[in-house]
Amino acid sequence: MTKPKYDSLMSNAKDYTMIIIGLILYAIGFTFFILPHAVVIGGLAGLGTLVLFATNGLIPVAVTQYAINLLLLGFAFRLVGKQFVLRTIFGATVASLCIGILEQVQNNLGHPLMSDITMSVVLGAILCGIGVGTVFIHNGSSGGTDIVAAMVSKVSNISIGRTMIFCDMSIVACSIFLPFQGTFVERIEARVPIIVYGLCATYIIAFMTDMIINTNRQATQFIIFSNKWQEIADRINREAHRGVTVLDGVGWYSKKEMKVLMVWCRKIEQVTIFRIIKSIDDNAFITQSHANGVYGKGFDTMRVKMKKHPATDEVVPLDNSNASDTDEVSKV
Repeated sequence: MTKPKYDSLMSNAKDYTMIIIGLILYAIGFTFFILPHAVVIGGLAGLGTLVLFATNGLIPVAVTQYAINLLLLGFAFRLVGKQFVLRTIFGATVASLCIGILEQVQNNLGHPLMSDITMSVVLGAILCGIGVGTVFIHNGSSGGTDIVAAMVSKVSNISIGRTMIFCDMSIVACSIFLPFQGTFVERIEARVPIIVYGLCATYIIAFMTDMIINTNRQATQFIIFSNKWQEIADRINREAHRGVTVLDGVGWYSKKEMKVLMVWCRKIEQVTIFRIIKSIDDNAFITQSHANGVYGKGFDTMRVKMKKHPATDEVVPLDNSNASDTDEVSKV
């Protein structure tokens, strides 16, 4: 009876450790590679950048980010639920601390680590995307524009993704209103390239986040036709430690009955499966396909919130269109 509790504790500890690592990666990418070039990205980090430059450096990014997160959570508490709020407070606190500390380090440094703005922004966005993706796959959240998206999705039919895109693009576009010495035309000439960099960085962050998430969930499905199916199945069980499903099939050309093996494995294990098959039957017929998600024993755990039906108190799956937990990518 105590083992499930121990396993759950270790799983939570691993999740929180990886969330912290992901937020540190995000903070490094943002403070060392994006912020020194005055590029405004999406999310509360971008909003904090606007406040930083609008106040001539008086209010740090971390302070604005944390204050707005708490304000948004105060408004959203009744709509998004207690668990979402608690996880977001943890993520927002760690993110703000990391950004605040590294922001001071960058200020003491006095210059960007990379002088070339293009490479610096691209590298920073890649690190940010890896960080956000790491946070997401470990069921974490750091608040930001996904709080607004969660609230909007509760009271309207607008999707969470569309709301987040609108919020992020609006934040990036607002950089054109930052203080500027010069004419309106000179302002446009100076700010438009920075806005383009911000939009590109926001896109790269989203792209890298999706890639990290999909890579983590990717699995491979094998369908194997062989007269030596028993030996293949035994060795896959014994050496690859993967289950095998045996199906009855009929070759319609030959009209002969035969057995068909179905195997699912992680992407990194597919070479092991191929070697087992080739060592037993070099003439085996094999199909291989990618599966973005395999859930169950030995693979991923289904992370679906359940809610009680208001009339019968029966537990039913939560509608994905109104999901407000960490099933949506967080913008730090």
